[in-house]
Amino acid sequence: MMRLLGIDPGLRFTGWGVLEAEGNRLRHVADGVIATESTDDVPSRLKMLDDALAEILARYAPAEAAVEETYVNRNATATLKLGYARGVALLAPARAGIPVFEYGAKTVKMAVVGTGAADKDQVGQMVRRLLPGAAQKRADAADALAVAICHAHHRASLNVWKRPA
Repeated sequence: MMRLLGIDPGLRFTGWGVLEAEGNRLRHVADGVIATESTDDVPSRLKMLDDALAEILARYAPAEAAVEETYVNRNATATLKLGYARGVALLAPARAGIPVFEYGAKTVKMAVVGTGAADKDQVGQMVRRLLPGAAQKRADAADALAVAICHAHHRASLNVWKRPA
């Protein structure tokens, strides 16, 4: 059984989800959202995000973490701020000695829903189906669990490919 942390980074809302994976079996452990105040300055918000992730890492002790890759949008300032949050999301588990993996949004959607063009509702529905009991108070938490599910599937496939014939 391996405990995995999925992170959907954002400066305003960062989703996180923890699951346990054994082969193809998945079990929901916890999920939530780290929210920062848009009225606070960026360094304060990044520190709050880092502190919260450190607490989650200490509490749930995942063996590996997976972070969704940043997509580029038309608003350069928003993309840059998302990049700041993503940097913290990559650094926090790495600082704790936990291997970090990255997945693009289409890869996550393909792994969870079966199509890279799935919308947020479809992702949320499949996460609820795959992980009964997942609270998913916000779509950000569902997205984070989807990242963890994606990583679990990729891990399972790699383990099968590595087995001697």
